[in-house]
Amino acid sequence: MNPPARPRPPDPMAAPSHDASPWNLPNALTTVRILLVPVFGALLLRDEGRSTTLRWWALVVFLVAILTDRVDGELARRRGQITDVGKILDPIADKALLGMSFVGLSLLGSVPWWVTLLVLARELGVTVVRFVVIRHGVISAGRGGKVKTFLQAVAVSMLILPASVWPDPHGWTVAAYVVLAVAVLVTVVTGLDYLLAAHRLRRTSPRAQAKRAARAARAAAGRR
Repeated sequence: MNPPARPRPPDPMAAPSHDASPWNLPNALTTVRILLVPVFGALLLRDEGRSTTLRWWALVVFLVAILTDRVDGELARRRGQITDVGKILDPIADKALLGMSFVGLSLLGSVPWWVTLLVLARELGVTVVRFVVIRHGVISAGRGGKVKTFLQAVAVSMLILPASVWPDPHGWTVAAYVVLAVAVLVTVVTGLDYLLAAHRLRRTSPRAQAKRAARAARAAAGRR
């Protein structure tokens, strides 16, 4: 007989946040990440991407923005400042930054457009679903989503700079596209998993249960 599975520890990001003010440092850092998106895009695309110096600066801005993603989450957990606003803004900031990076790299010819369109479709679909089910609750980013974001960030970082700046340009390019392929695969899988999570939430949320109970009560009253 197999021992019973241990329950998973609760995710702090999924906890209710009615007592925390949205005006806090973690949300401010998330806002900064959103504001860095056009700065990053301008540096990446300036001079049609031919300036190695500007692409180094684009990488610096990109990495700073990614770092704020790590810092704001840790601060929100440590300070008890997890808010519904932050749960919504954080993934939007990530999608804006990575979306800009994929579009920019496609404009420069470094990433095939079908890859960018696939990534954008996944992110847009998840964002739309997030708002559709918000009446039932907020779906926090899971581990799969974090792995997806990490792989995308690594692939983008490797592709921002021209391969010619590395000792082995061909090897660097091959490694970058391998990471990109894995990132795309994880992007698709986690997108499907998110759709399943949204479907479960719509069926099991207190709002859904209350509606089912009300329908059952009306049906029972009608049979009397």
